[in-house]
Amino acid sequence: KPNILLIVGDDMGYADVGFHGCKDIPTPNLDALAASGVRFTNGYVSGPYCSPTRAGLITGRYQQRFGHEFNPGGNQGLPLGEKTLADRLKDAGYVTGLVGKWHLGALPEMHPRRRGFDEFYGFLGGAHDYFKSPGVLRGEEQVDDLDYTTDAFGREAAAFIERHRGEPWFLYLAFNAV
Repeated sequence: KPNILLIVGDDMGYADVGFHGCKDIPTPNLDALAASGVRFTNGYVSGPYCSPTRAGLITGRYQQRFGHEFNPGGNQGLPLGEKTLADRLKDAGYVTGLVGKWHLGALPEMHPRRRGFDEFYGFLGGAHDYFKSPGVLRGEEQVDDLDYTTDAFGREAAAFIERHRGEPWFLYLAFNAV
């Protein structure tokens, strides 16, 4: 089974890495993963808002089909009846991880660990300060120390890949930076 790394920037933009054409910041390990795997280079979002486009991506369905065409209010998010990509890959024997922005619900039953992700490091809402730790979680526990979210998310993603290098894995890396 091939490993799967899905990297998105905030509002579902491409992450600024070498295999996407970035010349300023070398990303040799990500470039090697991209070269040895499958790249999807013509992806399009199916909506103009953050949470609905994430819902469409993570379910593989048009979000209008399950009533998630707008950013949800409060703690609401992805309807519980929707299966996620992580649910399906976990069922297929993958270890699954999410690092970064969730924005698909903050209620306990909508937590990423209850939506198919074995591991979670990030924040639940739609926005987060780059330097403040309140709201950043490891699993369901508050993180006490945070330097800069972009760096922290990169380190966590690399650590996830290293921990699971001997088994098939799926990592959804969702930076809160554009």
